[in-house]
Order: sequence, then C-alpha cells, then structure tokens
Amino acid sequence: MAQPPSTEKDPGGQQEDFGKSSPLGLLILVLFFIAVVFLVKSMTKHLKKLPASFDEPEAEPKAKPEAKAGNGNGGNSD
Repeated sequence: MAQPPSTEKDPGGQQEDFGKSSPLGLLILVLFFIAVVFLVKSMTKHLKKLPASFDEPEAEPKAKPEAKAGNGNGGNSD
C-alpha cells in the first residue's frame, strides 16, 4: 500500500540547530589558521638555512689523502 506524501514539513532527522555553527567552532578555526601561519614561518626559516644544492662542487680539486706508514689502525701500534 502506498502512502500519500505527508503535508508536514519533514526535516529528515535533522534538528532545528542543524547547519548552524557555534562561536566555539569559529574560535577553533581561527586557532588552526594561526597555527598554520606559525608553522609556515618556521618551515620557511629552516628551509632558508639549507644549501641550494647538496651536490659536491666539482670546481674544487679533491685533496688526496696521503698514505702514512703504519699498520692501518690510525697510527696506534697496539
């Protein structure tokens, strides 16, 4: 049996406060935005400390370590 559509306004299980935000929600959102701003500033400061490239410069000739006479344990004869 089919029921006729009701003439009452059916909210679909939603209460009268559905969709309304509270001042607490706004405060939390503002605090998140402030935290993101501080994190971005900190990250930018740390990234500026990094070198432009981690590749070793090839313009400088590498100094060859000179071989020392010894037994290979750092000069200790123990």
